[in-house]
Amino acid sequence: MTSERLFEIIRFIIVGGLNTVNYYIVYLLLLHIFHIQYLISHLVGFVVAFVISYYLNCYYVYKVKPTLKKFLAFPLTQVVNMVIQTLLIFVFVDFLNFNESIAPFAGLIVTIPITYVLSKFILTKRI
Repeated sequence: MTSERLFEIIRFIIVGGLNTVNYYIVYLLLLHIFHIQYLISHLVGFVVAFVISYYLNCYYVYKVKPTLKKFLAFPLTQVVNMVIQTLLIFVFVDFLNFNESIAPFAGLIVTIPITYVLSKFILTKRI
């Protein structure tokens, strides 16, 4: 692995951490302050974090210019992420009785590597 790739992965993880914080703040506000059902809170938080994620990935992680074409393709990375994450949250809360406030973190181990590979391909066309 080259040092360039290593720093790119580190930047991706930092952006992922920031996106997780963005998502989690929106999720908790909707869940606990506005008393919105946990799956709806999850989906709204996900959309907010998604838009922020696109720009951070373009400018900071991959250092590419954002374009409408990339913005329209970028959701493909997040659709996979959202489907897996939503399914995992549902299973963890409804079947495994995880606390609603911590359930979103359980799927990160699965979704982070998948999202990295997909976003790198879409935003840079190279893996």
